[in-house]
Amino acid sequence: MLRIAVLGCGRIGQMHADNVAKHPRAQLVSVYDVHRPSAEKVALAQGVPAAASAEEIFASPEVDAVLIATATPTHADYIEQAIAAGKAVLCEKPIDLSLARVNACAAKIGNTRLPIQIGFNRRYDPGHSAARAAVLNGEIGDLHQVIITSRDPGLPPRAYLEAAGGLFRDMTIHDFDLARFMLGEEPTEVFAVANALVDPALGAELNEVDSAMFILRTDSGKQCIINNSRAAVYGYDQRVELLGNQGMLISDNRKPHELRRFTSNSVETGQPYQFFFLERYHEAFMAEIDGFVDCVEKGAAPLASFEDGRQALILAEAAYLSLRERRLVRVSEISD
Repeated sequence: MLRIAVLGCGRIGQMHADNVAKHPRAQLVSVYDVHRPSAEKVALAQGVPAAASAEEIFASPEVDAVLIATATPTHADYIEQAIAAGKAVLCEKPIDLSLARVNACAAKIGNTRLPIQIGFNRRYDPGHSAARAAVLNGEIGDLHQVIITSRDPGLPPRAYLEAAGGLFRDMTIHDFDLARFMLGEEPTEVFAVANALVDPALGAELNEVDSAMFILRTDSGKQCIINNSRAAVYGYDQRVELLGNQGMLISDNRKPHELRRFTSNSVETGQPYQFFFLERYHEAFMAEIDGFVDCVEKGAAPLASFEDGRQALILAEAAYLSLRERRLVRVSEISD
């Protein structure tokens, strides 16, 4: 049993703690949060102790690995401390909002052999991973285009937006990673357009956008379109389409069930999409834990590595440069 401690007991930390506790090859041994009542609530629910500090967890010989689900500004620090303490790491995205800080973290941890997995859970979604496997198996021939739709069901609270670091680093970073995963090549050019369409007044006040579209291209000519919105009134919209010269693949949305109603008032009326990411990607989050355990126990390479986290942030920075300067940006302008 891999003994895992969870750092961070907010919404996603609570979910991770529950998933670790339920995993057949993992054991939840401790939790920590700077907000002590949050940690105590999760600790009581899971029957484990609440650590007094993160340092207590890093120093504990009873902890083999840590799952970092704390506030983003702590991620790089905790990764460094965990590696220094000999603990494997599964860290929520992003590694940091600053590319300079991510690069400094990479330099500090060096070529550690300890697994560091980043929480790009969408790689583990059954539909998405099956689509990627089908591409690798040649089922649609040569991949030409990837279309990623990612829309939240509603605008998050103001406090969240103030701390999120911007749409591209907070929300689209998942899609940038998924684009790299599906394309199988590094995007080398990025073009972005974005506006505050959902709440123009709030967007102007926070200098933030809530609706965006991106075009990515690789050196071989493969293309990707990403479209984002903070408010899709019909639910959490998550779709991926892959087009090749011999066919197409679609990894589609999820519903609670597939019943459709046909009446005198409407036809093909169905259930709304699953509400948000905890529901839509439940299986992916569980598979993510499974992959992490394999990394530690079997020496498997992380499906989403530290470098994957860094590359996704590079794409976000390239997209911001494109937005500011209203032009196509070479990714090398950022990565170099």
